Parts: sequence; C-alpha cells; structure tokens
Amino acid sequence: MAHALRTDLRNVAIVAHVDHGKTTLVDAMLRQTGSFGDHEHVDERAMDSNDLEREKGITILAKNTAITYNGEHTDTPVTINVIDTPGHADFGGEVERGLSMVHGVVLLVDASEGPLPQTRFVLRKALEAKLPVILVINKTDRPDARIEDVEGEAQDLLLGLAGDLVDDVPDLDVDALLDVPVVYASGRAGVASETRPADGSLPDSENLEPLFDAILKHVPAPSYDDEAPLQAWVTNLDSSAFLGRLALLRVFNGTLKKGQTVAWLRSDGTTQNARITELQMTKALDRYPAEQAGPGDIAVIAGFEDIMIGETIADPNDVRPLPQITIDEPNISMTIGTNTSPLVGKVKGHKLTARMVKDRLDRELIGNMSIRVNDIGRPDAWEVQGRGELQLAILVENMRREGFELTVGKPQVVTRRDESGTLLEPYDQLTIDAPEEYLGAITQLLAARKGRMEGMTNHGTGWIRMEFIVPSRGLIGFRTQFLSVTRGTGIANTLSYGHQPWAGAIDSRPQGSIVADRAGVVTPFAMIALQERMSFFVGPTEEVYEGMVIGENSRADDMDVNITKEKKLTNMRSATADSFESMTPPRRLSLEESLEFAGDDECVEVTPEAVRMRKVELDATARGRETARRKRQDANA
Repeated sequence: MAHALRTDLRNVAIVAHVDHGKTTLVDAMLRQTGSFGDHEHVDERAMDSNDLEREKGITILAKNTAITYNGEHTDTPVTINVIDTPGHADFGGEVERGLSMVHGVVLLVDASEGPLPQTRFVLRKALEAKLPVILVINKTDRPDARIEDVEGEAQDLLLGLAGDLVDDVPDLDVDALLDVPVVYASGRAGVASETRPADGSLPDSENLEPLFDAILKHVPAPSYDDEAPLQAWVTNLDSSAFLGRLALLRVFNGTLKKGQTVAWLRSDGTTQNARITELQMTKALDRYPAEQAGPGDIAVIAGFEDIMIGETIADPNDVRPLPQITIDEPNISMTIGTNTSPLVGKVKGHKLTARMVKDRLDRELIGNMSIRVNDIGRPDAWEVQGRGELQLAILVENMRREGFELTVGKPQVVTRRDESGTLLEPYDQLTIDAPEEYLGAITQLLAARKGRMEGMTNHGTGWIRMEFIVPSRGLIGFRTQFLSVTRGTGIANTLSYGHQPWAGAIDSRPQGSIVADRAGVVTPFAMIALQERMSFFVGPTEEVYEGMVIGENSRADDMDVNITKEKKLTNMRSATADSFESMTPPRRLSLEESLEFAGDDECVEVTPEAVRMRKVELDATARGRETARRKRQDANA
C-alpha cells in the first residue's frame, strides 16, 4: 500500500448553531477568492438558494461550493471544497452526509450568544467522525460581544463532549482538543485574525487570509492509496431535467472518468456495471462538465437511474465496497393527501389529483433519505415520516408553493415493538435555556407531557439551563405553549434519545376549538358578539364552511358557532351602534403553528392561497355521534 496526499485540495464543513453566520461567512470567502465574475450579481447568503431558506433565515439543505485559494503562504492554488450544513436537528441527515465528505470542521460560534444546544449537536457529530476542529469566534463586532468568555465556553464544550465520547469513539485524540486553533472573525465585514480583538471590535485584519491559512494548516489534505482501485461513495442526490438522477459523491481512491464503465454496488447487496454518461465538478456555486475526478474530489455523475445515498462506485475488475451511510430513523409522521374540503379547486391551475401528490412525494425520496412514504390503504393519502415537525412542515410548504392543494393530518410519533412485544415510542433530549423566574412554569408544563428532568444548571446570570427526557409525542404542540409561559424568551432544542417504553396518555391542549356550524361569509356582527369568550383565526368577509376550525375556545370543549350571522335590519337607529374599532384582530397561524394547534380529530387544509384548520369529519351531527360513542367506550373501560 502506497499512501499519497492531494496537497492541492482541502475538504471542510462549516458547522454551527442556527443563525451564527455560517452562510454569510461562506459568501465572504467566495467573494474574496474571486469565485464570482466581475459583472456577476450575487445576493447575500448565496448558499441559501431556495425561497424558504431565505425567508426563514436558516439552512435546510447541505450544499457544497469550491473555492480556489492562492494566498501569500501557498506556492500553488489550492481548491477548498466547503460544505455549508444546516444547524437544525430536524435536518441532522444533511449534517451527517456533509461530514462524510470532509476531513475537517470549522466550528462557528457567535461572539455574544456563545455555544448553544444545537452547537453541541453538530459538534458531537464531528467528534464522532474524529475530524479536526478549527474554532471561529464570529460577529466579534457585536456591541454585546464577550469574546474571551465565549472562547472559554466553546473549549469547555469541546472537552466535555470529548469526555463523553472517549469510551465510545476509539482513538479519539483528546490532547488535540486541548490545543484547538482559534480564529476571530466578522463574516459580514469579511475579516479574520488570530489575535483576539476587544469586545465589540473588528479583527485587526483586512481580509479572511488568516482563516484560509488556518484551514490549510490544520485540515489534512485528502490521503489515498495510489495503488488501490476506484472507490467512490454516494453522499447526496439531485436531479436534472436533462440528465435525470444525479449522484453527488466523494472519490476515495482511483480516478473517475466520463464515459467510464464502473461497478455499481447497490444497497440491496447486488452489483451491476454502468456507464458514467456525464461527470461534473463545482466551481463557486456552479457545476461545469469535467473529464475526470481524482482522490478527494467531490463530483457529480449521471447515468444511474435509481442510485441511492450510501452506495459505492468501484472498479469492475476489483470491487471493494465502502460502508453504508447510517441515518437516524424517522420519529414523526403525518398523513398527506389531496384536499377534500368544500373549497377545493376554487382557483384554477392548482394541482389537485392523487397522482400528482404521489408523484411529488416520490420525487422527494430521491434526494432526501431521512423521509419515508408509506401506503396506508387509501388511494388519496399517504403516511410521510421524517425526523421532526419542522422537516415535514417544510416539505408541505414547498408543495404548497408548487401549487398543490393538500389535506395534512396532525403529526404523530412513529412507534415500534421490541422482541418481547413491548410498545416503544421515540424520546427526545430537550435542553431549555430560560430566565430562572420561569422555572416553575416550565417544570409544570413538561410534567404534564411526561417529561423527566435529568439536570439543571444555574450559572448565576439569571438564566438557567434544564435538561429533560421527554416522549417525542409530548413535544408535539409544545413550542407554542413554551413560548407563551416564558413570554417568548425561552430557547428549546431537542436531540433524538432513541426509543423507550410507551409513556401512557398525555393530555392534549387545554383549550378547545371554535368550529363553524354552517357555510358562508364571516360577519363583523357575529365576531363582536362572540369575541369575549374566544379568539378567532379568521377575519370579516372570509369564506368558511361547516366543520372548519375558526378559533380557539377559552374552555377545554369544542364549540360550534354561527360566525356568518348578520344583524337584523330595522328602520330604527340605535344609540349603541356597532363599534368595529373594538373588534379584536384575528390570530393568523402559520403552517407550523396550525399543525401544532390541530387536535386529534382535526387536520389542516393547505392551498397556495390559504392555510385552514378543519375537523376530519365536517358534519356536526356525525361528530356528535362519534363523541358520544367514545364516551360510552371510556365509561365501559
């Protein structure tokens, strides 16, 4: 075996908590290396390329870009492949795939907020993969920056995680974590330095050269065996209208060439020969045709109709498989089907048929291996499983923007049974940061959801950190109540904790629903008469139908109301005429909030123009019979 190095190449991932500046920093790296043309217009946060990422200010999909760096301390240009990863645990599959392509990690930490729970999640994944870490303290020019304290907190986190993993990860180099290189930066200003600036100040530098130098020095060049046959690992999927399914892969050994016949090692254990019809590489944000890709390169190939993530491309004459990529199993499911409300198809051009919905869900499976789609025996609906509510809500939101009309069920947990037949459900490790005055309210809220406190830390700053183990089922609809009891100040993050025995019944939301008892148009007269006892999700002149959820009751029971009632007309003037100024504005729930609010017998109607909640059974008489039947069953039990 003859080991060799690709000194002209580095593969690095940028990982951080949500909104600590990963994507903005990559923007600056691209601009300063001349990766864009002189006259090319590039938006801010260029790596967040889809509309939802821009609106929410988060990264949803792991993406790669290639930067060519030729600095003062380099003899020849070096290609740096940068993987920009999500910070949300719901997109942990994207983080895991991103880390499988790289040899080092840039850990980005906000100079004011410091390490947050999601920082722990992505950093743990990096340490499990035994990747070297470069610590970057970002946003040093924030007025409330506390650079030295944050640096200490980040290093404490590194050592704490290393202590947790030392028994589980063989050959973990704990000593190396004691000497992690630190770079101070402002991604928005495009400057970095190895010298710590004063709090609230920019680093003493004119560019990001110190960050590039740290990457070249501390991230190993890809190593390979120059006598080994071809080995390449599929880490992600894409599609093209012209080329069909595309496989994003990292080459470990050997060379990939356009037109080459290779062995395709499939996940079902079979092997077949296939020809690479197209080979592409990345420069900045664009892909370009290439003739070959060598060890360490990240490339895109076409010609494999149903290739899947984790499969291997090898030499047909010397087949050596690489290990499969393992992704955490789905925890949450929801039913997605065609729109069945009375308002379906009101707008021309919408996608309404079951075939269209099923084709779209099948396309999602191509590039998203953490999603599952199961047949539930209905021709117009399917069960979709994912890592969390946010991930599934984003799938539904993308379909809504593509013109689909859907009926989406309340999120449920994915259960399983062990060898003895015991019912198991997924649990989450919930970490909460909140002002200490809300300790009692938070504890009470989670006790009702079968949460078990595992630890609590009070650093004397007025804030406390609490850790709970909670059934994932108990966290459905938790966020809205949590923000309410903490007056919007609390921060909650979850990590998967595996499956444990079923925790028993969990109380649903304490308030009932206000349901329209007939079809019509909402009137101000009806809203003013009812608003003292309830809050509404609809406003005047909106169209409603029987069984549509139009508001929240102040009591636990559901209430059917006539929201279309009009004032009787007389020829007498009233001294107490209606005062529309006293009408309370309606609460407008987003898609995620609607999914959280929905009760067990409710679902969400999603169209490009509106998101509405409704009862699964629209007819009030039929709902009444079903409620009576359930009460009789409970009494007999």
